Amino acid sequence: MMKKLIGVALAFLVCCSFLTAAVGVAGAQEKVYRIAYIARAQGDSFAAWLANAIRDEVARNYPDVRVDVFDGQSRNEVITAHIENAVVNRYDLILLQPLDSEAQVAPAMAAMDAGVKVVTVNNRINDNDRAPAVDADPVEQAARNARLAREQVPQNGRVVVLMGPAGNMHSDMRRVGWQKEFFDHRPDVVILDEQIANWNKDEAMRFMEDWILTYGKIDAIISMNDNMAAGALEATKAAGISDILAYGVDGTAEACLLIRDGVMTSTTLQSAYELAEKAVGLAYDILTGKKEHEIIMVDCPLITQENVEEYIEVHRRAGNIQ
Repeated sequence: MMKKLIGVALAFLVCCSFLTAAVGVAGAQEKVYRIAYIARAQGDSFAAWLANAIRDEVARNYPDVRVDVFDGQSRNEVITAHIENAVVNRYDLILLQPLDSEAQVAPAMAAMDAGVKVVTVNNRINDNDRAPAVDADPVEQAARNARLAREQVPQNGRVVVLMGPAGNMHSDMRRVGWQKEFFDHRPDVVILDEQIANWNKDEAMRFMEDWILTYGKIDAIISMNDNMAAGALEATKAAGISDILAYGVDGTAEACLLIRDGVMTSTTLQSAYELAEKAVGLAYDILTGKKEHEIIMVDCPLITQENVEEYIEVHRRAGNIQ
């Protein structure tokens, strides 16, 4: 009888051991990585496109990842607060779309020092490449438009320039691209005015309304992104102006439709779909220990009326154009 009881007890212990091991394995398999995606401003059409693309990429391909999106509202203090809260709330990784390449350095580095991984996307911070990043070359984004504009803007052309936020590397470096590939080659061109419109359509529209009243004839709008170009073009439409060139960057659905309709001249694509795919993939590889650090650059093809239907179809398949 005693031997039988001992046998039953041993069998019970063995079963418990297997159950414990199974629970441990299941626990390991059920690990869910938490990513805080901090967008520079959801009111910006490209930032909204990228945020949606990141949500979709996670939902489609990463069942063991949860992403929460936070709106930076185009304010450095709001972005800093989101970064600090992500640390306090123990997110595994912060995916950051920087607004100001300098202002976001300190909070991002503090997060990394606290043990939270950081990856930047669609802009970088001035951290000597400490943070992994997925981006495009802003100088080349502008240069491809600028080389086209060099041939299109008339002799002694009168242009206006719309800039992104002060301190934003993409805005600043796109302006460098325009200088090198357009203004340095076309000393005859007159810059009527150059203003910061913060990537914002409404701000750009107000500037353009004032410029139309102040300067009359304007030959070209040189914008550091599509959203501002679209805003300026709303002002020209309201004023009955149709013979104006307009250049942007992003390749948004709105810009592609404007190019198709002959309203906007060209843009260079920075595909939010590709940025999202590569940024989430890099973040996952870092979270799972496959990689520690990488800088990934995506291409920036020029979009004109000649090839815009190809990109409209991409937006249509993604549901951005009905």
